[in-house]
Amino acid sequence: VFTHCVFFFFLPGLGFCYSIINGPTNATVLAGSEARFNCTVSVGWIILIWLSNGNPVLTVISSQGAVETSDRFTSQNYTSSNGFTSELIIHNTQLNDSGKIECSTQQPSERSFAFLSVQVNGSLFIKNSTLTVQENKTVEIVCEALGWAPAPDITWMTNDSLIDKSMYVTQQSQGSNDLHNALSILTLTPVDTEILTCLADIEALPNPQNATVTVIFVNSTI
Repeated sequence: VFTHCVFFFFLPGLGFCYSIINGPTNATVLAGSEARFNCTVSVGWIILIWLSNGNPVLTVISSQGAVETSDRFTSQNYTSSNGFTSELIIHNTQLNDSGKIECSTQQPSERSFAFLSVQVNGSLFIKNSTLTVQENKTVEIVCEALGWAPAPDITWMTNDSLIDKSMYVTQQSQGSNDLHNALSILTLTPVDTEILTCLADIEALPNPQNATVTVIFVNSTI
């Protein structure tokens, strides 16, 4: 905690002293959702400014409250005995909101910052919902992820067990609008009917997105 004190020498004994007690912390969210950041300043604060990538987006003045200039950036305020907390709420987050979020005090100036990462949950699909495979035949199953940010991690499962990474190859490519695509090809020689699941994951997703295919094994003696 850095404490700043300003004293007016022409008025002996008069001055103010305050600091940022707790600054904002990093956040990772899905595009379209809310992002929230807290900044707590000690008693005696006068003005607090929130900045997104260097641009002021919201000002809080102790005497009159929050001055909001955009519907997308609003705040909630909490006062306790040891300080004041401003919570910045970014609504309907977009990919270009990613970057530095700063809490700044004025008179004197002090800044504390965190980083916002906005991620995009794209689409995931396997073209066929079922595949019929003869005994001793090898099949390639293609799983496609389109329009993600960042590119998702792809894994495969069969009947709730992870498939070894040596059995599939995943390629990533740049899509449009700073989005990413991924193509994963699983090579398999089935010995039984099984359900295969392709999973795509990014940090902001609570659970991976999935696509499934049922591989129907046909015994050649039948």
